[in-house]
Amino acid sequence: MKLKICGMKYPENIKDVASLHPDYIGFIFYEESKRNFDKEIPKIANKIKKTGVFVNATKDFILEKAEKYNLRAVQLHGDESPEFCKALFGNKIEVIKAFSVSDDFDFSLLTPYETVCDYFLFDTKGKDRGGNGLVFDWKILKQYTFDKPYFLSGGIGLEEVDNLKLFLGSDESKHCYAVDVNSKFEFEAGLKNTIQLKSFIQHVNF
Repeated sequence: MKLKICGMKYPENIKDVASLHPDYIGFIFYEESKRNFDKEIPKIANKIKKTGVFVNATKDFILEKAEKYNLRAVQLHGDESPEFCKALFGNKIEVIKAFSVSDDFDFSLLTPYETVCDYFLFDTKGKDRGGNGLVFDWKILKQYTFDKPYFLSGGIGLEEVDNLKLFLGSDESKHCYAVDVNSKFEFEAGLKNTIQLKSFIQHVNF
């Protein structure tokens, strides 16, 4: 199981989080987000995949940030079309297409995206484009019939450890590739609590 820590903002905090050896560290390039990243990324281990999170951005904007920050993955968290994903897919950079999930989510919406991204990401539908601190009902993933691996996101914190371990031991987690955490491990938007993150990593055995 992989771990992605998203919504990083402050250089010293980024280095502290990187010392915990997550598989992915996410930076949000979306001006409306309180976690919008506009600084320099300090040097971190090459094995940690720097991931850019974008919301309805242009292809040129995404590729510009990918080159500037040496991003190894892009997470599309808006209303990007399958055609848009396809234009980025295969550019030697992982494409993660995010979907906001509620109890009545229609998984058939994923079909046209299956061949144009590397991973899906399931986040909780809320007022913001991510970082809402809300958990969706993971039982809905029993309806997931695709082979595409996915990131599990949305309000996951220390209080969800037991439920998360149960989920990861269930059949519906068969294609769960990574767990994505953000707002539940913050002192403030973009500033992560590394003590809590370390405890989370130890309890879930990443």
